[in-house]
Amino acid sequence: MSDHISGPRALAEPIADITDVYAFPSPEHSGRLVLVMNTLPFAQPSARFSDGLVYRFRLRPVAAAAPDDPALFVVGPEEFAFDCVFSTPVSGGGAAGSDQDGACTTPAGETVSFRVNDERAGSAPGVRVFAGPRWDPFIMDAPAALETIATGKLAFTDPSAIFLDGKNVLSLVVEVDCAGLLGGAELVGVVAETLTRGPIAVRMERVGRPEVKNLLLAPKQFDPVNRDLEIRDLYNSEDAFALAPAYQGAYRARLNANLAFWDRLDGNRDWPADLNGAHPLTEQLLADFLVVDVTKPYAEQGSFLEIELATRGARRHQTCGGRALNDDAMDTLFTLLVNAGNGPTIRDGVDRATMPASCTFPYLSPPNPDPPQPPEHF
Repeated sequence: MSDHISGPRALAEPIADITDVYAFPSPEHSGRLVLVMNTLPFAQPSARFSDGLVYRFRLRPVAAAAPDDPALFVVGPEEFAFDCVFSTPVSGGGAAGSDQDGACTTPAGETVSFRVNDERAGSAPGVRVFAGPRWDPFIMDAPAALETIATGKLAFTDPSAIFLDGKNVLSLVVEVDCAGLLGGAELVGVVAETLTRGPIAVRMERVGRPEVKNLLLAPKQFDPVNRDLEIRDLYNSEDAFALAPAYQGAYRARLNANLAFWDRLDGNRDWPADLNGAHPLTEQLLADFLVVDVTKPYAEQGSFLEIELATRGARRHQTCGGRALNDDAMDTLFTLLVNAGNGPTIRDGVDRATMPASCTFPYLSPPNPDPPQPPEHF
């Protein structure tokens, strides 16, 4: 489920659980970048944000690495962070979310105030912010993906269904003027985080690309080195732009094993390992951030991973990259993992959301007033 319930800590503290991250040029205004962080899986329409968390977007300039570097990109040292915090919710406050205020601090140190669930948004020169419950835009046949892992056979059917269609999330949308707030950067890496709010900030969750944790790090049975290790909370604690050395071997062993599993599902070996047993995608996935070209126009269906694939193929990318709300990102990812684009598209049978995102701020669809309840084991 993209990044929903991505580890024991997320299950224990779902308010800090980042379910998805999106980054794309604004379809409304040229020169602006839209950042979306969705949290709290299975949120109710009256859900509020935590006053004990910092909701942070981190952006860094990136550039293509040397042709023989499997990580694909070199990350620059300059960082642009957007930190959002919320007041203590007031109970019994009328319309859902109308009784909570938020504040977003920009890289320039300016603060933008806003009210939760106010579609007029908070705004200041070069930035506007929305926060509130929204329809969860993530689409995938999650049970079929889990069955694929359990049986070793592709279990997708066509057509299929979105897992718990109509569920809600808490969405945070920050739209920024690239020239004014990103220092002239053109190609940027984007990560979202939730951290404890206080003198000692503890990273609770961090997300870049979808399904790195739940499909590629969670399965233990193929890993010959750390078969008993639940690795996702360790991974969540890491700085996406600078992994600490302590657990890198464990991450690589898990990714090498699970990526090899996905590669053999079609009976072909499209990603041969190197002499040390390393899968060609491992280092790329460990550099776990969305890559966006903020100089290119908005695009969906074909932009997700396009910059990464172009860089791997030593050609110029054609799109903005990143991830748009209506992207069928999972078909792109499954195809990359299973056949490296050398065969047919690996479809999960789900192509679009029941309530697609729009091209106007705040982009995500209004929340479902009567969302489905999560399964008992969540």
